[in-house]
Amino acid sequence: GGFVAIACGYFHSVGLRNDGTVVTWGDFSKGQRDDAPTDAGFVAVVCSESHSVGLRDDGTVVPWGGSSEGQRDDAPTDAGFVAIACGWNHSVGLRNDGTVVTWGDFSKGQRDDAPTDAGFVAIACGWNHS
Repeated sequence: GGFVAIACGYFHSVGLRNDGTVVTWGDFSKGQRDDAPTDAGFVAVVCSESHSVGLRDDGTVVPWGGSSEGQRDDAPTDAGFVAIACGWNHSVGLRNDGTVVTWGDFSKGQRDDAPTDAGFVAIACGWNHS
């Protein structure tokens, strides 16, 4: 099938096909390609320096690639997400109740300084901030 979205990382890219599968290309030195999911059910993808995150249609997030700062290991395992974004070595998820969840690098306050109130409708990440 055709692509409905493409995300670009530092040296890798991810495409989301209209059948809900992901396709990766580019650098694979940190698992950007080899660790990518092979099943369907994705509705969004985002990339960063060496990691990527996919959002499934059931509201769960699936990270793959580099995890030197917890980009994979610290990711939430529950459902309820409606949007995702990636910074350089951290990620952000927006829940259906308007709260945000952050994981990965926190050396610049990317996680510790994240808002704890609800009411958010969109998220975005920069290099070391969200």
